[in-house]
Amino acid sequence: MPDVTRLLNAAAAGDPKAAAELLPLVYHELRKLAAAKMAEERPGQTLQATALVHEAYARLAGGDPDARWDGRGHFFAAAAEAMRRILVDAARRKETLKRGGERERQVVDPDHLPVDPPGDPLEVLAIHEALELLAAESPRKAEVVKLRYFLGCTMAETAEILGVATKTAEEDWTYARAWLRRWWLRGRGKTSAD
Repeated sequence: MPDVTRLLNAAAAGDPKAAAELLPLVYHELRKLAAAKMAEERPGQTLQATALVHEAYARLAGGDPDARWDGRGHFFAAAAEAMRRILVDAARRKETLKRGGERERQVVDPDHLPVDPPGDPLEVLAIHEALELLAAESPRKAEVVKLRYFLGCTMAETAEILGVATKTAEEDWTYARAWLRRWWLRGRGKTSAD
């Protein structure tokens, strides 16, 4: 995908032709990742993989006109973040009182990430809260969790997207899991409403 970076920058600059050329280059891979992610969701999920890809792409391609992409890895890291935010927003909408949001919050065991993907919108929200705190302390480690948990990337894919060695990504993953475990065991996974 040598043209991806050039097309990403042109699309971010507002070139509609570049955006039209970019979509076929990245769509298949984004669709595959989104389909894998959505297959892990609880049955009855109203958000479809195609809609997730389209929404994420729309946010990326139609976002900040000053945005510049440092290549394929940067774009897919941004796509992981966009998909995470879309899933979090969808989870929040589902949990409103209007839609039966009187459920109790559940704590997630971080040792099951990404083996046990989010089936419960509350789980997505809990991971989101924890990631905000982890990102303040260690942004790259939070990116590893986003790519593995929300996008379903393998460790090799995660390392490639972040531009680090696989060993470094594995160390970041181990640290992030331990950090999440400590966060939950200290009771920080609960809010005052619990």
